[in-house]
Amino acid sequence: MKQVHVVPHMHWDREWYFSTEESRILLVNNMEEIMDRLETDPEYPYYVLDGQTSILEDYFAVKPDAKERVKKLVQAGKLIIGPWYTQTDEMVVGSESIVRNLLYGIKDSKAFGQPMMIGYLPDSFGQSAQIPHILNGFDIKYTIFWRGTSERHGTDKTEFYWETADGSRVLVQLLPLGYAIGKYLPQEEEALKQRMEKYFPVLDRGTTTDHLVLPNGHDQMPIQKDIFEVIGKLRQLYPDREFFLSKYENIFAEIEKQNDLTTLKGEFLDGKYMRVHRSIYSTRMDIKSANTRVENKITNVLEPLASMAYDLGFEYHHGLIELIWKEIMKNHAHDSIGCCCSDKVHREIAGRLFLAEEKTDQLIEFYKRQIVDAMETDETADRLTLFNFLPYKREEVVMTEVITKYKGFSLVDENGKAVDYEILHREEIDPGLIDRQIVHYGNYDPFIKYKVQLKKTLPPMGYTTFFVKEEEKKRMEDKRSDQVDTDYYRVTVNDNGTLKIYDKQLGKSFDQVLLLENGGDDGDEYDFSPLEGEALIFSNNVEANVSIEQNQYAGKIEVCCSMPVPANLEERKAGRINSEVNVHFTIRISNHKPLIEVTCELDNKAKDHRLRAYIPTGLSSSFSIADNQFGHIQRGVIDSAMGVWQEEKWSERPDAIYPLLSYVGVSNDNYGVSVLSNSTREYEIVGDSYDTIALTLFRSVGHLGKADMLRRPGRPSGIKLPTPDSQMLGKLTLEFALFPHQGSTLDVNTAKAAKDYLTPVETYNKIPHNAMKLNPTSVKTPVSYQLLEEMESEAVLSTLKKAEEEESLILRVFNGKDEEVEACYRIDNGAREVWQANLNEDKQEEWKEDRGFIKFPIKVNQSQSFLIKK
Repeated sequence: MKQVHVVPHMHWDREWYFSTEESRILLVNNMEEIMDRLETDPEYPYYVLDGQTSILEDYFAVKPDAKERVKKLVQAGKLIIGPWYTQTDEMVVGSESIVRNLLYGIKDSKAFGQPMMIGYLPDSFGQSAQIPHILNGFDIKYTIFWRGTSERHGTDKTEFYWETADGSRVLVQLLPLGYAIGKYLPQEEEALKQRMEKYFPVLDRGTTTDHLVLPNGHDQMPIQKDIFEVIGKLRQLYPDREFFLSKYENIFAEIEKQNDLTTLKGEFLDGKYMRVHRSIYSTRMDIKSANTRVENKITNVLEPLASMAYDLGFEYHHGLIELIWKEIMKNHAHDSIGCCCSDKVHREIAGRLFLAEEKTDQLIEFYKRQIVDAMETDETADRLTLFNFLPYKREEVVMTEVITKYKGFSLVDENGKAVDYEILHREEIDPGLIDRQIVHYGNYDPFIKYKVQLKKTLPPMGYTTFFVKEEEKKRMEDKRSDQVDTDYYRVTVNDNGTLKIYDKQLGKSFDQVLLLENGGDDGDEYDFSPLEGEALIFSNNVEANVSIEQNQYAGKIEVCCSMPVPANLEERKAGRINSEVNVHFTIRISNHKPLIEVTCELDNKAKDHRLRAYIPTGLSSSFSIADNQFGHIQRGVIDSAMGVWQEEKWSERPDAIYPLLSYVGVSNDNYGVSVLSNSTREYEIVGDSYDTIALTLFRSVGHLGKADMLRRPGRPSGIKLPTPDSQMLGKLTLEFALFPHQGSTLDVNTAKAAKDYLTPVETYNKIPHNAMKLNPTSVKTPVSYQLLEEMESEAVLSTLKKAEEEESLILRVFNGKDEEVEACYRIDNGAREVWQANLNEDKQEEWKEDRGFIKFPIKVNQSQSFLIKK
């Protein structure tokens, strides 16, 4: 007899077309009803609270006195909570963000009882191939999801194992019809039968067991009070099936009895039976790029800096850092980071990102100040300290500011040796902007702010300090040129503003680099939709204003142009070009590094269109390589279902538009070209020979959802709601870099190149004035310092942070190559204890060898974490 597990649950979108506060009002009402039923009805055994603890956080903000009620129900096993903080998107959210989502979700759950140890992600727009590795890192061996699968992955069954390259494995219960098929089940027999007759054939066809899942819940749905009456009707209608209230753990207990389940690998991004919205990665690029930038600041700068400060004797501010993480994780649910929301909700999301970045920036500044202020030195001069957050020495061209009253100055290291530098800009600034107390006592002498550039080799995971000494005024050099010529490249600019790059290592030229492509977008916030038969517009014939400068350290190219485009869809259909997008590229190329860094400032004045930048590679590609969480993924430049999607009635056309986290590359065995990104996370490989990386700069649309789109036929996704803010009118700044290289994308370890690019050198200029006063601390810090050093390793640092519960540091690294690598780290001054840890920071195995030197293998697409107690 088929067993039908009716699982009561509430799918809780904190925000969507409605605001967080609107849903919070409903949440308070729903929670009261849920708890009343669980407390008073012994026959009602379980209720699943959507796998995310942010629901409880929102509820307790209104009802703090309800914590004990919740605790009793969780400990009784009736109210099922966790393991996530929010139900994360998996495609454009970074590795550490997903790890912290589980880390904080499990931590919050354990304050009440045992969390549900299931990777429950019922509505994420596609499944990252690396999720089993992350779940296993928290001792989670089950997952439930809906979107992205089809039989072409290797099975048409709803239960299977899902495995990663490093051998991590989870057992999957697929929800083939979604999480809401049991929503508002009617008592009326005919209506109930009509519903079930649609569902049972699909459920029966897919299952490998006699146990079926009927989730009884929906978005913001209150508890179904008459569920027992409905179950009674179901038993009458289907006497050959047994119906009962259950929980997901019971399902997995039954599935685990199967010994012939298929094992699948890879990501699930098929939009055959359910939509995954493959072009959602570029909706509201202002929000997407801000999220990328803030994620990278936290993991690449703030946490390593806080770890240095902790090692030097200062407090590691877990509470402040957790607040930042939770601020951005509220944005990581699929609708929120997907940006398929109403304008008022997007304003809320953007506001949270603004707050998170402000908190991050100010905490970074505070830690730098604490360290530099506490330096033990007899030198009374102002200081300029350069911080390196990579675990190896790096020779870097650094641009920074020095504020002083000196008309000229020298920078002298701790050994009294002056370092060469160039002044790029100088300006006088009012002393009141430094500290209003200066002018309060009548001192109006201006300060001079110098923008300077220097090259320095910095210690690994540490800092070095210069002293600012008065000297005669230094002349600013005239650096204008007609090209940039470095150790690696010779770069000129074409009349239309595109770059012509000659790579000296490869002996190859790349022309028309950063050509702009513009096309109409008749889509919505979920998906791009081109105009049928339209001719794309390119920046072939724009007139660009160009300036080129080069000094002994680096070259800089500035390109300004205005790209003519139609004002909106109607004008585009009529063939009228009567608006524009103003584009300002700033390209920086260090003389000694194979990286071309691009800042793109856009001012969009048109509606209903998409803008992309072309990076030609000279390679005819069959696949691309992009990074995902703690690894990489290979994708074909054409989806094999493109020729059959209409015949097979796919929910959406499977265009090869894909996400990246920090890089995408195409290559052969001899050379490749990669794009590294600190902003956009969407690309497509285009061109007659699939030889060009098209990097999406932004999409401009005006509706949350639309019906009957060219590439997505049928009903609208979401709802039909105008969203004029998503037209992206106004200014937007994006950052990315070009990285041509010898060897393939993986051989050259592009993941490590991306980490270098995304980990800037931070500086701090200590002067005797600051508007915010600090008392001296008892901590004394050295003038130069390093915490640990990577020794000839191919591993990539994910982050360095203090452990949540231990007086120890967590070092996490991963393998971005396609072969096993060895990681090797030397810990300055040794360590008292070193433990291998899982992602939940639980100790696994003690390192018994030399505690000042850790050496370990890392499999493909694997991360490793170590707990270091100094």
